[in-house]
Amino acid sequence: MALKKFFIKDKIEVGCDEAGRGCLAGPVVAAAVILQAEKSNTLLNDSKQVSKKNREELRTWIEENAIAWAIGIVSHKEIDQINILNASFLAMHRAIDQIKVKFDHLLIDGNRFNPYKEVRHHCVIKGDSKYTSIAAASILAKTHRDEIMLQLDREYPEYQWKKNQGYPTKHHRDTIINLGISPYHRMSFRLINS
Repeated sequence: MALKKFFIKDKIEVGCDEAGRGCLAGPVVAAAVILQAEKSNTLLNDSKQVSKKNREELRTWIEENAIAWAIGIVSHKEIDQINILNASFLAMHRAIDQIKVKFDHLLIDGNRFNPYKEVRHHCVIKGDSKYTSIAAASILAKTHRDEIMLQLDREYPEYQWKKNQGYPTKHHRDTIINLGISPYHRMSFRLINS
């Protein structure tokens, strides 16, 4: 099914999505993107449906062709203080804060959102597989977060974050049991299966 280019015709819409909500370590990263309606890329889809190679190709295409794009990051320490749901909203707000182009409407992936200033928004479940701007945001959020986890992996290679990106794989949980936690783990999460 082809992705839709807009929710409301003739409005400037910002698509928002985040990556890393279910991870045990590292930040949650969100992206906000305004795409040009006349530009398209056949590879564009929800980041989970796109290969790593194509995600990297799409990242370059989006960053070069979007009217505006921005990244918002909320650290693992902030996640522990405000919880992951609020951290996801905050990451999106931080990304939107950096969009300097005037816009009318926000398209948010998911079913909940904390309103941003006076801007109208719509939450769309599985929005990253329905709207181009949300799909683009999902690609940027995922690729930027993977880059951060790759850097953290150089500090703590034993957790294999370059492979699991901080998600709760069996190896990741086993390493926590055997070696303990790193400074980048989210203490408010259940780090091991009890």
